[in-house]
Amino acid sequence: MPDRKKSSRGQSGFLSGLRKVFGLNIGTVMFGVLLMYMIFSMVVYMTSTHIESYQVTSGPLSRNETYTGLAIREETVFTASSGGYITYYAREGNKVSANGAVYSLSTVKSADTEVTLDHEALSGIKEDMLSLSKGFSSSNFNTIYSFKYDLSGSILQYATEDSDSTTTVSGQSISRAQMSGVVLYSVDGYEDKTVDSLTEGDFNQNSYQETDLKTDEQVQTGDEVYKLVTSETWSLLIPLSDKQAVKLSDLTTVKVKFSRDNATQSGSFSILEIDGSKYGKIDFSRGVIRYASERFLDIELVTNTVTGLKIPQTSIVEKECYLIPSDYLTTDDEGNRCFLVTSKNRNGETVNTYVSTTIYATIEEETTATSGDAEAESTYIYYVDRDDFSEGDAILNSDTGEKYVIGASDTIQGVYCINQGYAVFCRIEILDQNEEYAIVSSSTSSGISRYDRIVSNANELDEEDILY
Repeated sequence: MPDRKKSSRGQSGFLSGLRKVFGLNIGTVMFGVLLMYMIFSMVVYMTSTHIESYQVTSGPLSRNETYTGLAIREETVFTASSGGYITYYAREGNKVSANGAVYSLSTVKSADTEVTLDHEALSGIKEDMLSLSKGFSSSNFNTIYSFKYDLSGSILQYATEDSDSTTTVSGQSISRAQMSGVVLYSVDGYEDKTVDSLTEGDFNQNSYQETDLKTDEQVQTGDEVYKLVTSETWSLLIPLSDKQAVKLSDLTTVKVKFSRDNATQSGSFSILEIDGSKYGKIDFSRGVIRYASERFLDIELVTNTVTGLKIPQTSIVEKECYLIPSDYLTTDDEGNRCFLVTSKNRNGETVNTYVSTTIYATIEEETTATSGDAEAESTYIYYVDRDDFSEGDAILNSDTGEKYVIGASDTIQGVYCINQGYAVFCRIEILDQNEEYAIVSSSTSSGISRYDRIVSNANELDEEDILY
């Protein structure tokens, strides 16, 4: 009995020691497994290739360059024919017709003018007021001020039919425009300048000064009181660097976007030299009234007109494809488009197999037309996936029985689309490109679309590689 008890106590002590050494609970086991997984994941991450994705955007290849242009117009400055206090009737920046009232002079300040109008004149003014009322919008309240000036000029216009440039009405000497044009009440010394008389210093905006002619003080005979821009034809000159001049040298017309109001219009373009420096000259035949009050205009030359889908150059890969004439395309029993591959089995029997494949591109085949086949249907070449065929395979024309032996190949450009988590080759057609980006067509069959995710570093993986 003593021996049995001793043996039992020895076994119990041994098992207790094992529990102390290997005493693991479920929490310890889970922590160990998690630690091992984290270590494994870190090693995989550090040793694997990292794929960068890019979301396809749309737009031009790059932003258009901006310039500050000097405007040259046909401008005539008019002076006061007598002295007095001036009242303006033509709104600045508006067009006045020939013989239209521009301003009046009076010997007393803020003189009241009494004008008698006939029934016809009153009816015309009422119609103008009714038209303003119907088309009025609170968002364009400034039209009220324009109408005020126009109405004052119209009343003076109706008051007399005298065609002279100066008319006297109730003690006021009314001055009329000698020609039609856009009225401005400021001068800056550029009124007599032409494109041929410009110097490099004329483009220095820091020395530019403009004099406001509007005043409530008495003017003297011969004082400058207003000017007219008398022609719709005007020019805008922009300084060019040598690089810009080379880039724009082939242009004859250019589209211009004006920064002030984002309006665009096209003009004739040429490059000239002033004091040894190159300048771009843009000639317009309209729009002078919109910018008549500004001598320097900030503009954007819209030269990057090619738009499409914008992708990085590093996304572009090439894929080699077999070329098969379109005449050999057929359909299987289920109506799927495919090619009929014909071959011999071991017994020498002919075996025909329908092979479906991806057609990446359809290119019209160049043919030499003759008078006899002027109405013949166009033929095309299909670019198909090389993985679905082998060089030397014979393709059968199911209508004529002719055979075409696969061998000719060519490469097409594309990107790897990863919307589904693996790399899918999509063909692209490049419209424009620079060192960093390419603009590709958005209408390419089986191509990419805006917001697709593509591989940015395409040389780091192969087609059909699984990413996630």
